[in-house]
Amino acid sequence: MEGERLSIYKAARSIKKKQNSTLYNALRSIYEDSIFVGEIFQLWPELPLVANLRCGLWYSSKFHSTCYFKSTDGHNNNWSFNTSRLNLHVALLAAQKGGCIIVDSTRKGKRFPDSMSKTIPIWACVLNWSIQNYCNMMDMVPVKDTESNTCNANAECTKPVSLDWDCSLHLPLWVSKTEKASIEARLEGWIRQLEASGADIASLAASLKKPLRPLWISQKSVIWLNEVPDHDSWDFTPIILVSASSSSSVFQQRTSSQFSWTYIPGAGDDEESWARGLTPNLFWNHAYDLINLGPDLCNQNVAEIVEKDRVYRAQRGQNAPQVTIKPQKCLESSDQPSSVESLQIEHLNLKYDGGSPTEDCKLFWLGLTNISVGTTQLGAPEVDCILNCDKEMLMSNPSHVYLHLPIMNSKYDRFSLLSNLPSAVDFARSNLTRGKTLLVCCHDGEDISICVSLVILISLFDDQGLFDNGRSFKETQITKWEMRRRLVFVCKYVTNARPSRGNLKQVYSFLNRGERYSAS
Repeated sequence: MEGERLSIYKAARSIKKKQNSTLYNALRSIYEDSIFVGEIFQLWPELPLVANLRCGLWYSSKFHSTCYFKSTDGHNNNWSFNTSRLNLHVALLAAQKGGCIIVDSTRKGKRFPDSMSKTIPIWACVLNWSIQNYCNMMDMVPVKDTESNTCNANAECTKPVSLDWDCSLHLPLWVSKTEKASIEARLEGWIRQLEASGADIASLAASLKKPLRPLWISQKSVIWLNEVPDHDSWDFTPIILVSASSSSSVFQQRTSSQFSWTYIPGAGDDEESWARGLTPNLFWNHAYDLINLGPDLCNQNVAEIVEKDRVYRAQRGQNAPQVTIKPQKCLESSDQPSSVESLQIEHLNLKYDGGSPTEDCKLFWLGLTNISVGTTQLGAPEVDCILNCDKEMLMSNPSHVYLHLPIMNSKYDRFSLLSNLPSAVDFARSNLTRGKTLLVCCHDGEDISICVSLVILISLFDDQGLFDNGRSFKETQITKWEMRRRLVFVCKYVTNARPSRGNLKQVYSFLNRGERYSAS
């Protein structure tokens, strides 16, 4: 009996120890994989490093930009070219710098996520075709020699010599010929969608001197360091796709000089289930301490870091909600029990040691519309009016005209956005009519605020982006394609926009039924 009791206690201690080390295992795995990412970046240091949101953002502290290519757009028999995720800023960045390096990861035991195997190759091929079609229409010819073409300020180029412009679909070798043929059969339709979306192909055609082409690098790739080609030597603009993690499908036990830990492939994925409020930026600001203090102290250190950052933001009037841990999707084993827990902060030392806010908070202006989009972390933005769509109240400046609409994500409330859109449009109309500037903000500035801004833009502006107080909206039947075309306009300025499908459905319902729609 005593032996059984001891074994139960031992099992309980083992479970507790395993749960406490889960966070450390994820962070240590990310840190080890980031070394590989850094080594690849050093091979082409002139090329900008781009993180594919959100997983890729964990794997370096030196990203120049972000992008959003979804793996679901590359799933077998579900291939898609989505005009709401055009990522044109990535193509323009690659054109300016001669290429770029995109970082992502996967924990499915594959060398590359489908976002890299198929989504990005499809994207590059469609853009190449659209550029060639635009050049043919404008009697321009894409060329590889930048000295043989001249461009004026209006981006009209004269390119006298016709050279090959590769529009082929380049896929990795592990994609079957059958699947490649199926994708190629859909290319023409995707090209037409892009050309009809209103995307700024002219700017891309004027700046891109070589066609886009993906290259794939993983931890299993063999690279001869004395034979690394210069990115300028290729006859294409390289989009170097780096899969950060090892492709092993099993968790590997690893040991350092101080600690034993379990390597988790693609540990940066699904951060809500393990990060406990830690963000990539916070992690890299404290990476040395978190890695070297080991698994036993990791959870406590993360709790202190997250709470100090929350207090810092709260003291500056920024949105700083209490962090709640989601039910944990166990990274190592499905046998581990999961629980919902709030950070225990009573015993934390909340003295902040100074520094800048942890996130790169940006304000994006939608052309000349007087509408801007941002996050609730902006503090005191220089605008006249604030439309806060976050669940939490915002401590705004008394000089601001302020409206708080606590809109829930569609995962938790399928009608929250829809029921609040009439108030949002009325607030925008009353202030934009008087020439005031408006900020539409939410927690991340990527989803709800994008959808609200899209509704305001369609409801109160014409298709040229000029304020007409809804005159053109009353005369126009808004189709899904017209809504998507306006979304392309928004995404042109808000490069991190990631509106969810559920919220876009509510936007479409509102635009076609307006205030007559009842959530009931």
